[in-house]
Amino acid sequence: MLPNHATSIRDKLGNASDCVGRCLWGVGAGVSLSDLLRGTTLGGRLPELSGRSVLIATQDQLAAGLALVELDGVARRVVICPPDLSSDHLPSVIARAGVDAIVSDHDLHARDVPVRVICRVPVTPADGVQRDRHATDWVLLTSGTTGAPKLLVHTLAGLTAPIKSSQHQGTDVVWGTFYDIRRYGGLQIFLRALLGRGSFVLSSAGEPPGEYLLRLGAQAATHISGTPSHWRRALMSPSARAIAPRYVRLSGEIADQAILNALKAFYPQADIGHAYASTEAGVGFEVTDGLEGFPARLIGARGEVEMKIEDGSLRIRSARTALRYVDEDGTALMDHEGFVDTGDIVERREDRYYFLGRRSGVINVGGLKVYPEEVEAVINRHPAVRMSYVRSRRSPITGSLVAADVVLKRDPTPSGAGSQIEDFKREILQICHAGLAAHKIPATIRFVPALEVAAAGKLARHHA
Repeated sequence: MLPNHATSIRDKLGNASDCVGRCLWGVGAGVSLSDLLRGTTLGGRLPELSGRSVLIATQDQLAAGLALVELDGVARRVVICPPDLSSDHLPSVIARAGVDAIVSDHDLHARDVPVRVICRVPVTPADGVQRDRHATDWVLLTSGTTGAPKLLVHTLAGLTAPIKSSQHQGTDVVWGTFYDIRRYGGLQIFLRALLGRGSFVLSSAGEPPGEYLLRLGAQAATHISGTPSHWRRALMSPSARAIAPRYVRLSGEIADQAILNALKAFYPQADIGHAYASTEAGVGFEVTDGLEGFPARLIGARGEVEMKIEDGSLRIRSARTALRYVDEDGTALMDHEGFVDTGDIVERREDRYYFLGRRSGVINVGGLKVYPEEVEAVINRHPAVRMSYVRSRRSPITGSLVAADVVLKRDPTPSGAGSQIEDFKREILQICHAGLAAHKIPATIRFVPALEVAAAGKLARHHA
């Protein structure tokens, strides 16, 4: 049963009259929060889902969000299925999470699941129904590029712990995020909008950035979040002028100085912040001083979030972290002191720490380590560069060399394309020689029209 001190999303939203004027907007429909609190998307079948482990597997992101509001505090567990989960992995997720009910907006073929409920938008009116109350576990899937995803258990209290009552709240606030809310980064923003008395504009899987920017502009979005890759692609779109945000937030990837400066120049009226968070560790901190990296004073400080560095890796302990893995054969999420090893490598320079990259993504050049993200941050300093992707290229001598793919802000002029490209290569290499050790300097630089961005909004990194 739901403990007295715990509350569900519905409890936190209050009465329907408290939510007048607040909406959730999807691609094809909008839903008033007042209507949701007085109605249902589950066809009156919510009592059947009480105490169950429910897989939310909708094609429409709005339907997933509405189902989450209805199920929190009713289901024993909600398993939030991201839109790109392979059908090959679905049976394993169902088995490992003990799923005994599915909420979907389409015919999902899953044998041995006894209860299946269709989630439909728009909301239909419903009389209040008596239902059992449960403290709901929220199960999120990691967005790994290979193999079966890991399942992580969170609580609503842990997910909402970073949300401060005085921050970015009010009925005039309209949130948006390029993230999908079925991943940790997007879910954070969804909860901030719901619990911060604002409204929310949801993106859609596969929606071009320009179209989402137009929808954000149409709803006068004030607060918008995404990965640095999301924002780089957004700034390439003519629709980037459709929005005039008061607050821009970056997370999910390293926010280098180039993208922070670009956003401040493009949206001078906006406060720019970048946050560190992961599905395992939760939200660690937010940086609001306009600089890449984070102040060294945060390491070792006591408080709601505690951080330390071991073997160069950032480790975090707080009530915001996931509780545990689901059925991971005893794999420990935390060390014996309760710290989560994030796998993100940092380096201290004077009074600040800077992110170098993921421990798992290191390139080995003749026995020397190269973190691709560190090299990308240097390449991105060039004023003509929009974004870059650094990867490993095989070498018979050193094992690997560093190669870079670069997207320019503008195509070279046809009359002088060849010479401009060579000039850009030379200038980028000069910046790299000035800011990097010799083994980190790209052996090859290739200019490309675009870079692959994974479903989670991050550069798609294919490790050899």
